Amino acid sequence: MSNASSANVQIQLPDGTLHEHPANTTAMDIAKGISEGLARGVIAAEVHGRVVDANRPLGELNDDDQPIPLRLLTSRDAEALDVLRHSAAHVMARAVMRLYKGVSLAFGPTTSGGFYYDFDIPEKISEDDFPKIEAEIKKIIKDKEPFERFILDRDEARKLCDDLDQDLKVEHIDTGLSDQSTVSFYRQGEFVDLCRGPHIPDAGKIKAIKLMSVAGAYWKGDASGRQLQRLYGTAFFDKKELAAYLEQLEEAKRRDHRVLGKQHGLFAINPEVGQGLCLWLPKGARVRVTLEEFLRKELLTRGYDPVYSPHIGRVELYETSGHFPYYRDSQFSPLFGSEAGGLVDAWTQRLADGTLDRDSEEKLMEAAKVLGAEFPDYKASASSEDKQKVLHRWQTVHERYLIKPMNCPHHCHMFKAMPRSYRQLPLRLFEFGTVYRHEQTGELNGMLRVRGLTQDDAHIFCTGDQVEQEFRATIELTKFVLNAVGLDDYRVQLSLRDPDSDKYVGSEENWDHAEGALRGVLESSGLDFNEEPGEAAFYGPKADFMVRDCIGRSWQLGTVQLDYNLPERFKLEYTGSDNSTHRPVMIHRAPFGSLERFTGMLIEHFAGAFPMWLSPEQVRVLPLSDKSLDYAVAVAKQFDEAGLKVTIDNNDGKVQAKIRNAQLDLVNYMAVVGPKEAEAGQVALRDRIDGDLGSMPIAEAIARLKDEIATRKVRQAVKSSLSSAAAVDSGATGHEY
Repeated sequence: MSNASSANVQIQLPDGTLHEHPANTTAMDIAKGISEGLARGVIAAEVHGRVVDANRPLGELNDDDQPIPLRLLTSRDAEALDVLRHSAAHVMARAVMRLYKGVSLAFGPTTSGGFYYDFDIPEKISEDDFPKIEAEIKKIIKDKEPFERFILDRDEARKLCDDLDQDLKVEHIDTGLSDQSTVSFYRQGEFVDLCRGPHIPDAGKIKAIKLMSVAGAYWKGDASGRQLQRLYGTAFFDKKELAAYLEQLEEAKRRDHRVLGKQHGLFAINPEVGQGLCLWLPKGARVRVTLEEFLRKELLTRGYDPVYSPHIGRVELYETSGHFPYYRDSQFSPLFGSEAGGLVDAWTQRLADGTLDRDSEEKLMEAAKVLGAEFPDYKASASSEDKQKVLHRWQTVHERYLIKPMNCPHHCHMFKAMPRSYRQLPLRLFEFGTVYRHEQTGELNGMLRVRGLTQDDAHIFCTGDQVEQEFRATIELTKFVLNAVGLDDYRVQLSLRDPDSDKYVGSEENWDHAEGALRGVLESSGLDFNEEPGEAAFYGPKADFMVRDCIGRSWQLGTVQLDYNLPERFKLEYTGSDNSTHRPVMIHRAPFGSLERFTGMLIEHFAGAFPMWLSPEQVRVLPLSDKSLDYAVAVAKQFDEAGLKVTIDNNDGKVQAKIRNAQLDLVNYMAVVGPKEAEAGQVALRDRIDGDLGSMPIAEAIARLKDEIATRKVRQAVKSSLSSAAAVDSGATGHEY
């Protein structure tokens, strides 16, 4: 007999103690039994690792006779904020329905920084309407009405949504929930919404809420579907947290890499070149070259070998790896060696999708003949799978190429290019390889989300016994790279497979081994890490470095991925000490992630004011007048010969204006020279951060600056005091393949 139907259930608290209660006992009842103060603070509960309503009967959350593990969630728990914001989305939707006629509800999920709700409303909402909507929201919050959950059979649920004139919800029940026999709703006052929850006990828990923006959207993201209005908002447990969050957003605007990149001549993106294709301007290119040289030198000392691969590859290469058609929607269309290539590709796709009728099939056959393609083995009566095989054989003969979306298949063939012995392993191949992804236009974001990106890509081929050692070394390398740019506030996300998903390839045994190896290394390293099921790459688990910048935003940067599957798919082999062939293990790693994204993040982190070792202009010589120009040229030459990035401001004007311009241009140091300095063979050195450092010999100034570069000293001009509680996700995810 299950606990759901038992008279009593056993509840296990986090301290391990067991308590017996009636099956209809809720987490809120447990909290009240401990103290009224705790009960007032409870937002939700965690049962079997799942967040649920605090007023949900615990007996219905267990289907065996084991004790029910219970954790009460308050505003101090990270999971509680997501519950609050989901409830805030409902409150906002309720306010909108009170104020506008004919509102059809779509979906209202949470985001990294708040929530949104999509509506189909006859009337156009603008930011001018926010005050009246927020006023209505405050009325709802003041009433502190509870969120009440109830369950209906699908037919009853459909009728209820139909009676409420919620046609989008009806459609979702018919399509998205077609496999569900029952569905859940939440009621708050007169507002009823189809929702799986969880929610806060009552709206009074929302202490701070603000509408942020309004934008267009499409029903279920389909551009051919109904156009909706998306209303964004955010909510917190405390007004101070909201204020800190809003302050952080303002600071983020001031640091926007797109604005700073244009202002300081770092990069450009021109629609005439192509959206999402970055043009590295001279200053930005200097930053990139410095990063590349820094990492290249480090990799060579750590036993990596440099390689280069072409920008295109045959489609079959990516079919073998599994990337095509798995990631086809985010790849550029293939390049075809035959005029009929595009037609056959579309033909194959429609067969695979089951959308090809007989009449269209005959038209495609005739069109193919016009383009010189013949398929004598293609039988109209054959199965879709057999037809696809015939077309695929033709495609294999008539070459198809893909603009390179990732480097790993090329590196697999580099391993396979010659016989390998266990004595040669581990083999570490690295490449600053440019790849291309067909990201959606709406997702592009300066350097942070692009269509052409250069990865600091490397692949390590090793024996099973070497996996933990190599994985540990890649973790240490990533830490070294992040520390070099002053990014020392990070945690690691161990991304694991979802055992209930079919998107992953490879044997369960290999997955268990890979996940166990990564977990073991992270545990022994002492790094702060959390596990995220369902976030693994399709071929293996990975460790992603989640880095917090100086204003509290979280970025996913370096990544290390363990892969038992590509070596199997490409039939990679090495000869072991027993003279038998064995399959190597493959480790994918990229400490930067991509140079575009990493640089964009650094621009925002440093507000464009790069540390000395990365700066595109490290020192600017400022002559007091034209009379000192010859000496300024001689000084600049010495700085240049010492390896410093130096320029001369030979414009007319007073030196105070030149200093101000250098400060605005974020030059690290200024060397002011006049007759006095020329006579003494000195410079008056000025620090962008600390100001006047006084006069000193040129050699002393050079030594000082070179020491700051050699030690990769990071001195941020701006440190944020923003609360970590208001931390915002950067909203830009890494490219995972």
